[in-house]
Amino acid sequence: MGSFLTPLFIHIRILDIIDIFIVAFLLYQFYLLIRGTAAMNIFSGIVLLYVVWLVVKALNMELLGSILGQVIGVGVIALIILFQQEIRKFLLILGAKYTSKGKNAIESILGNEPSSKILIDTESISRACTNLSLTKTGALIVIARNSNLEVYAETGDLINANISARLLENIFFKNSPLHDGAVIIDNNMIVAARCVLPISENLNLPPHFGMRHKAALGLTEATDALVIIVSEETGKISIADNGRIDYDINPDELKHKLDLKLMNS
Repeated sequence: MGSFLTPLFIHIRILDIIDIFIVAFLLYQFYLLIRGTAAMNIFSGIVLLYVVWLVVKALNMELLGSILGQVIGVGVIALIILFQQEIRKFLLILGAKYTSKGKNAIESILGNEPSSKILIDTESISRACTNLSLTKTGALIVIARNSNLEVYAETGDLINANISARLLENIFFKNSPLHDGAVIIDNNMIVAARCVLPISENLNLPPHFGMRHKAALGLTEATDALVIIVSEETGKISIADNGRIDYDINPDELKHKLDLKLMNS
């Protein structure tokens, strides 16, 4: 009798618990990436198809079960093809969001190097954004924190100049060849202009959000950067941070909000 009951007991190791938590974490991160996008509907369809396949197998429906089995059999390849952008974004988060610039991944995890906080000239940035807002000149300004934004800076023109309100205004002047795209600021330097940012795939954004707002959200979803947007249509100033946007910020409050966000980073 005792030997009959022995298989009923499940021996759970500490490694099994760690394994479950890692899988749950990865699934949750993947859900955060596809939430509100078209990929969420595709993923739901795949889950539904898998459930139908399990039911068909349980009912011993040979023909339909065989067809669905073949579809499920190539499911891994299909998932890679369908979710290539989401997988790329997930790998980018692992490589950029959780890896500090100037360190490799192991040093970032172990924390061997003390982090030195760089003071950003938020006064000049705020003054430039205020003037751009008054003239309804569109602008997209990225402020790097810990993530390495070199891959995005390489899509534009390298500048490596000190921050100044006049330089920022000249870059985004409508007749300037550098105005179309984003400016990236890192270590209190204007690193590059006319940079291309990833577009957010969130389908639930307000209709008044233009391409600048979507680009700002896209970058903050993949990195820990802070992005300032000046709308060309309305002149309103917004701040994107961690996949969220603070819309229509009073120019007088902009410097205070920037200082607060950078202080907490």
